[in-house]
Amino acid sequence: MTDFFHEPLILVVLCALLGLFVGSFLNVVIHRLPRMMEREWQEQAAELRGEEPPSPPSTERYNLAVPRSSCPHCGHRIRAIENIPLISYVVLRGRCRHCSAPISARYPLVECLTALVSAYAAIHFGASLALVGALLFLWAMIVLAFIDLDTQLLPDQITLPVLWLGLAFNLGATYVPLSSAVVGAMAGYLILWSVFWVFKLATGKEGMGYGDFKLLAAIGAWLGWQMLPMVVLLSSLVGAAVGISLIVFARHERSAPIPFGPYLAAAGVLALFWGETITELWLGNL
Repeated sequence: MTDFFHEPLILVVLCALLGLFVGSFLNVVIHRLPRMMEREWQEQAAELRGEEPPSPPSTERYNLAVPRSSCPHCGHRIRAIENIPLISYVVLRGRCRHCSAPISARYPLVECLTALVSAYAAIHFGASLALVGALLFLWAMIVLAFIDLDTQLLPDQITLPVLWLGLAFNLGATYVPLSSAVVGAMAGYLILWSVFWVFKLATGKEGMGYGDFKLLAAIGAWLGWQMLPMVVLLSSLVGAAVGISLIVFARHERSAPIPFGPYLAAAGVLALFWGETITELWLGNL
């Protein structure tokens, strides 16, 4: 059995298939977790005001497991046969089987993306503990990026466990020595915390949220402090390019906030796979 998983092609295919099914679950997390958080905040706010908690729209439990997925247009409960990653979307031609309303292309996109990065992780790390950690890291980055795009939130329910997992994997120096991981977590948080306060003192405005600090801290816990300059530089350059493009071509208002989490997450993924190569090229051209 061990030899079976050490066959490169088999491992890559298995990770790609796993990525497809995990991607389907990530879609659920991306959609439901912000709503679960909002319900919790409303209940806490009502309790602080001494009011009765707001009545939920339904007595049915709402979490990542229940209720079953349904069409947001007609409420049709999606059966298992209609929820096969990618295949169901293609067979249904991107529409609800019951009411023919269009299904967002986001769902197959997340599934494909998760499958692709999972397969590449298998190629890059092979059958190892590093592969297990890389998969968890990549899946978390995908969830955080898309949640931030939708809601401009980076939930503590994901960022903090990812940070501690990074330190746990590096207890045995899976990616970097533990000392580098600890310093990376500390420095990742403090770098953006410092930028936040410098910007606020200079302009009176908040340039980013605390979730960004925690996300960079988590990336530092996995990849070490040495990767942080590259992650910050890459994410800032891409974020600035996208922001300028939105203002120039899409008439995006200058004062409208742009989520920074997706760029941090993308830079973290690049650093995971090619961080040392990029750093060597960068230093070699100085």
